[in-house]
Amino acid sequence: MAKTNTTNTNTTTRSNDNSSRFKEIREVLKKNHITRGVSPEKLRTILEELGPTYVKLGQIMSLHSDILPKRYCDALMDLTSDVTPMPFSEVKEVLEKSWMCSINDILSSIEETPLGSASIAQVHKAVLLNGDEVVIKVQRKGIYDIMARDIGLLHRLVSLMPKIGDLKNMVDLDMVLDEMWTVAQQEMDFLKEAANITEFAHNNKDVVYIGIPELYKEYTTDRVLVMEYIDGIPINAIDKLNELGYDCHEIGQKLVNNFIKQVMEDGFFHADPHPGNICIRDGKIIWLDMGMMGRLTEQQRRIMIRGVESIALRDISMLESAVMDLCDEFGPVDRAQLYENLRDFLNKYGALSMGSVNIPEAMQDLMDIMKSNYLALPHGVTMLARGLAHIEGDLVSLAPDINMFDIAASRVGETYLEDVDFKAEIKTNLKRLYRSTSKGIELPGLAADALKEYLKGESRTNLRLQISGPFAELVYTSVRNLVIGMCITGLLIGSAIICTTDMEPKFFGIPFLGFLGFAIASLSAAFLILRFMIIRWLKKHKIKN
Repeated sequence: MAKTNTTNTNTTTRSNDNSSRFKEIREVLKKNHITRGVSPEKLRTILEELGPTYVKLGQIMSLHSDILPKRYCDALMDLTSDVTPMPFSEVKEVLEKSWMCSINDILSSIEETPLGSASIAQVHKAVLLNGDEVVIKVQRKGIYDIMARDIGLLHRLVSLMPKIGDLKNMVDLDMVLDEMWTVAQQEMDFLKEAANITEFAHNNKDVVYIGIPELYKEYTTDRVLVMEYIDGIPINAIDKLNELGYDCHEIGQKLVNNFIKQVMEDGFFHADPHPGNICIRDGKIIWLDMGMMGRLTEQQRRIMIRGVESIALRDISMLESAVMDLCDEFGPVDRAQLYENLRDFLNKYGALSMGSVNIPEAMQDLMDIMKSNYLALPHGVTMLARGLAHIEGDLVSLAPDINMFDIAASRVGETYLEDVDFKAEIKTNLKRLYRSTSKGIELPGLAADALKEYLKGESRTNLRLQISGPFAELVYTSVRNLVIGMCITGLLIGSAIICTTDMEPKFFGIPFLGFLGFAIASLSAAFLILRFMIIRWLKKHKIKN
């Protein structure tokens, strides 16, 4: 009986907490006039006012330029998640619960003041009993339940939110929230990050200028991550690097070269390479924080190489084929519109030299084309776009004269030559040559048959015509005006015939029915003329503005 009462009390407490939090969220939304629309700046302000959990959700949202418009992602990328650290007593509680022993059994010392504190976890410097200096990433107590509650409340608010403003009309907010929760769950599982560190270290074990913090697997759990402490120089500390004799241009080249290797060879890359996650120590580039990683399948990588090749050749059909193979459709795709968009894209970038192409900008333009044509890029590709933008930003301060495209093209060429199976390629090309030769022999016979059918009058041609929206509107307007004009003409002729008779009753000395016909025809004609003049004036006024 006592147990039942305790359960009921806990349920009531949770319900009261949810109700209180829901009311708090509703007040923040009301204060920011949510019913008047959600601009990028307003969304950022709302998330900051709602607290650190929502800031984290906003940071996750900023990764999804495949779902959200770019201007929203740009606004959310500036969110900072520095929050008040949790008390050290709670840190100790989480550690001892995860390790199932006293922290003194594992650590000789731990700094109570954290190196950094964010919405999901905070980091403390410590020393193991064997003397190794480490950093310990400790998950906030109860953060999983808090985020699950807040996501559920957001789903409720989305269902109540009116369809006013840019954001809800452009994206499915429930889908965005589901994606955010999936990513948040992955970030809250530190065993996943530990697996990322292990895989990344294995992929780069033969790269002499790359380093990764050592992972202490025996002390790592789903809520605690223990790694080697790295006392390095941030990659954007240019003065410090120059003072110590480092060549920043060489660092930039090696950084880009390694990132392209991660993408094109490993298919597993760091998706958040901002200066805080890259440092220099003992002549090596050290990659930190493997919580946010991107992954590309071998098929996706091959399609992307085909896309790069199509841009170099300015082949629109080849680029369209690569885009359709890479993307998933989430709505009706207008292939004619897609072809036109890709043609404009090639006109913009195809004429540039390889070294002049801004890769992040080009990828963002392509992603905008995909969204406007109801095509969804794989999540790994959108993470790649974010990673490339960060690398480009790193190079601005580190070595602004380096062009990423040159290094990427060189790396892709080397990878292609290393991976290509010349025997298989020769065999495939010989088959294509044989098929082309066989079909070429048949061409004279097919041409003769077509000519015979034409001479006999038996040939048929099938045409499929598609008209654009503006032209269809022009045709519709012309036909409508023609029909109305014919009706007015009929009324005038009919009324004139009636006026030659002595039909009763009469109005102003003419049959009333004839007068009514003239009146309707005159009013209709006046309406059409007035409407035409107003439309012309509006168009002229719009052009001037």
